[in-house]
Amino acid sequence: MPTKNIVYVAIELSVSSWLVAARLPGVEKSRLHRLEGGDAAGLLRAIADLRSTASAKLGSVAEVACCFEAGRDGFWLYRLLTAHGIATYVLEPTSILVNRRAKRAKTDRLDAEGMLRVLATWLAGDRQVCSMVRVPTPDEEDAKRPHREREQLVHDRQRIENRIEALLFTQGIRGRPSLRSWERDLAALRTGDGRALPPLLRAELDRLRRRLVLIQELIRELEDDRAQALEEAEVADKMVGKITALQRIRGIGENFAAVLAREVFYRTFDNRRQLASYVGITPMPYQSGGMDRDRSISRAGNPRARTTMIQLAWLWLRYQPDSVLAVWFRERVGLLQGRTRRIAIVAMARKLLIALWRYVETGVVPDGITLRADSVATA
Repeated sequence: MPTKNIVYVAIELSVSSWLVAARLPGVEKSRLHRLEGGDAAGLLRAIADLRSTASAKLGSVAEVACCFEAGRDGFWLYRLLTAHGIATYVLEPTSILVNRRAKRAKTDRLDAEGMLRVLATWLAGDRQVCSMVRVPTPDEEDAKRPHREREQLVHDRQRIENRIEALLFTQGIRGRPSLRSWERDLAALRTGDGRALPPLLRAELDRLRRRLVLIQELIRELEDDRAQALEEAEVADKMVGKITALQRIRGIGENFAAVLAREVFYRTFDNRRQLASYVGITPMPYQSGGMDRDRSISRAGNPRARTTMIQLAWLWLRYQPDSVLAVWFRERVGLLQGRTRRIAIVAMARKLLIALWRYVETGVVPDGITLRADSVATA
């Protein structure tokens, strides 16, 4: 994109207001417009006015390049601006290079003007100044909802279970009653000093039990809906094929397959380095003078996918003990425990991710793994 006839626009988004900073061609000082938060119509009018002003000054049609940081507002604004013919870019906030010399001042104006400089530099060809987010399509974004909702429900379930155990622990009781025989087990419980449970505590535990039962019903309902949607999906659906292929591997269940396919393998990667970097499990090099070594992993990219891969690597040792990766792990780690074992499992997760990527893209089965004919989940 040529840079001499571009109007650069940066939007600092917040709940209450939007600050629009713009720089016209040939003008160093930026213009600032403050809009009410969510005023998309006002934003389009402001951009149209800026385009008209720049076109009149240039004597030709001016282009507009707009940017904002990825955050709470999601991607609806990107889709709106793109639909109106405005070239829009979504910045990854943590990737923007900043001055580390001293503490930085933080205002909406400084942030918006900083985004203007970053956008201009990025469009001029310097791709190292920041990273741009690859915006998913509405269908891709919506397909992530089931496993993300399930993840939140599982967290809520764990939180309530921990709360029940903590309340009982204060009375000298270890463990918690079974939901199937809740009333009988609760009536039989005695505190550490031999008393029956206080009535108000029992009432609170009953309310927690009802919430826990509801969450478990929601999880089952979500899993049933997801399985039904997968069965009714078209065979030609590429993502459905990847999920089904992953489920054929022993040790990868419905949830792991959905997370990997919807969070990682829906994207296109040129090589394995891009793939591992996106998940954030690549070691960071440290080279200075005669020192040259790898530090810990970057932890950039998709944290949900990274957590899933670490969990899957541990399960891989159990369900695929004869695979090449499991053998490599045992030979490398042996009987060592602690930090060495944790470091090795991350390295194995990186190798496993690359192997699964090749499997879903090219059909190359990882060496030594056990496939199953059905798609019943085991993990």
